[in-house]
Amino acid sequence: MDWYIYVLKHYAVFSGRANRPEYWMFTLINVVVSLVVTMLNGLTHGVLAPLYSLFIIIPSLAVQVRRLHDINRSAWWLLIVLIPVIGSIILVIFSALPGTPGPNAYGPQPADRPT
Repeated sequence: MDWYIYVLKHYAVFSGRANRPEYWMFTLINVVVSLVVTMLNGLTHGVLAPLYSLFIIIPSLAVQVRRLHDINRSAWWLLIVLIPVIGSIILVIFSALPGTPGPNAYGPQPADRPT
């Protein structure tokens, strides 16, 4: 849960790097929260899920950009998802790759824990 809160605290930070635990733990918790929100959506007359989606879109994009920076790729690589199916698969593969050791063009190597 610390990683999820860490990403939310860095709501719109598109610079720097995000290591694999930061990205994947945020993604895992986001999926779980999304499932819960979707189940509760019927009780709120369909309002809760769209609100959560609007709330989480900026931090999701920011952590994905920082993850791409960690593997020394530009944020423009996010546009690869416009290629149906294959683009999303490539982005998942990029997200699973280990980060560049040491500093790269986007900053120093990220810490192993949230601060």
